[in-house]
Amino acid sequence: MKHLTSDQLRTMYLEFFREKGHAVIPSSSLIPENDPTVLFTTAGMHPLVPYLLGEKHPEGKRLVDVQKCIRTGDIDDVGDASHCTFFEMLGNWSLGDYFKKDAIAFSYEFLTSEKYLALPKDILYFTCFAGDENAPRDNESAEYWMSHGVDKSHIFFLDKKHNWWGPAGTTGPCGPDTEMFIDTGKEPCGENCDPSCSCGKYLEIWNDVFMQYNKNAEGQFEPLSQQNVDTGMGLDRTIATLQGKRSVYDTDVFEKIIGKIEELSGKRYASADDEDLKSFRIIADHIRCASFILGDPRGVTPSNVDQGYVLRRLIRRAIRYGLKMGIAEGSLKDIASAVIEQYKSAYPELIDNENRILDELDKEEQRFQRTIRQGLKEFDKLTQRLENKKIDGQAAFHLYDTFGFPLEFTLELAKEKGYSVDEAGFNAAFEQHQKVSAAGAEQRFKGGLADTSEVTAKLHTATHLMHDALGKVLGSEVNQMGSNITPERLRFDFGFERKLTDEELKRVEDIVNEAIAKKIPITIEEMSVADAKAQGAVGIFDDKYGNIVKVYTMGTYSKEICGGPHASNTGDLGHFVIQKEQSSSAGVRRIKAVLIDE
Repeated sequence: MKHLTSDQLRTMYLEFFREKGHAVIPSSSLIPENDPTVLFTTAGMHPLVPYLLGEKHPEGKRLVDVQKCIRTGDIDDVGDASHCTFFEMLGNWSLGDYFKKDAIAFSYEFLTSEKYLALPKDILYFTCFAGDENAPRDNESAEYWMSHGVDKSHIFFLDKKHNWWGPAGTTGPCGPDTEMFIDTGKEPCGENCDPSCSCGKYLEIWNDVFMQYNKNAEGQFEPLSQQNVDTGMGLDRTIATLQGKRSVYDTDVFEKIIGKIEELSGKRYASADDEDLKSFRIIADHIRCASFILGDPRGVTPSNVDQGYVLRRLIRRAIRYGLKMGIAEGSLKDIASAVIEQYKSAYPELIDNENRILDELDKEEQRFQRTIRQGLKEFDKLTQRLENKKIDGQAAFHLYDTFGFPLEFTLELAKEKGYSVDEAGFNAAFEQHQKVSAAGAEQRFKGGLADTSEVTAKLHTATHLMHDALGKVLGSEVNQMGSNITPERLRFDFGFERKLTDEELKRVEDIVNEAIAKKIPITIEEMSVADAKAQGAVGIFDDKYGNIVKVYTMGTYSKEICGGPHASNTGDLGHFVIQKEQSSSAGVRRIKAVLIDE
């Protein structure tokens, strides 16, 4: 087994698949473009959904990348040995090209060859789909593994819960997968111990998904006309294995970051007790994740909604644990600088946006200190109203939900004053809050991942026209900071320091509707980024596109690099109406608009 650094693994993976005929594509933004279903890019396949559904990718049918991802659903588990909110996913893709045989051959070679990871073959185990009433047992994958010398006893067949991917919504592409595991050397948990166990004996390292079915609205599984391969290998977990570490936080990825926390806290990570160990890891994870969000070309800033809310929660949670560690106020930017230093070669956008990352962290830290002071005042008001010495759970939750005052602070202050806190009541209120939030998230998801419906395509097209119109009306300082499209409306965030006047909004509307009235055919061309720039195409995030891009042109009104769904003629859009213009966050404005039939 080779001992590799994170930088070495990234390079080795990309070069391996480049030699296998794959085009290396850059990581997409952490903020999905025109996708109302999720706040962040949550998996390597997320930015490639349109191409998995059959759209032609400009770079061809074989792709490889290292994709930045964020998942915050299990944020409360961060602090253990493996959970992180930010992670990198190594992935190779076949869009209607090779399938199971080659995908498995590539995976096995990369895992076991002395030239690559050189993992001992006897510690590798594999799982395949066991089959059910919708799809047959995946004997084909098992046979391909055995053709490379894998012993039959190292292959397990598991059900859909473990060896099936998708669809992303209620319908769409899906199929069996085959997963690769390392035997950690732990004793089996029982006679039936296998890779489906959570006992820790088997550690998943890679997953090859074979998209060969489409689940239709009737719940039937039909063969896909284009069979795809979608793979994922988590960099943090793989590095921990290669470096012989029990925790992802013990690898080179976190070395500089945790070293800075040691310096600021005066404590040693290696000798930390359980409580401090958790704090080290939470601070390191959350500031790493926050730095990548702030450093993303799409420019999220802390706020009370959507991505900004998640960002604010990460930063404030890091501050809270920093206070417990004795880290002085104003130190977050120092930890972020260590994050930037660690990742600058792989993700140069962190260097490009360094000032912004450090400034926003500093400002949010100052805001949270004000929040704490306000929370202290509210706490005093609360205790003055109490007739007994007990703070009920709903009141404690009100301090948390309304004023951002952490429960830990409430508990500490209550203890100092001789009060008790109904923690069970707080947890019940918090659980109810989570259920409401989950219902909202579920509602978001109903639109389907990367919606390509006709109405969404029209709204996406109108977004391009509005972007161009804003530039004409407000000047070149306007830059896109994010967009979100549902079947009902479009939402567009852009950098601008003041509220727009009614006259300016009317001019933007008029320019868009003028383009619609002219019924301009929308053309699409594939070209290099350099050629696109030379032709004047707008590419807000063009440093993150591949070598070949798609450029959509609407007469003299819009020429933009994009990969989303579009109408075929501006005359198909209807009438464009701006419903609302407001502040999204500091220095960022937000417009919501609709298309109505005339």
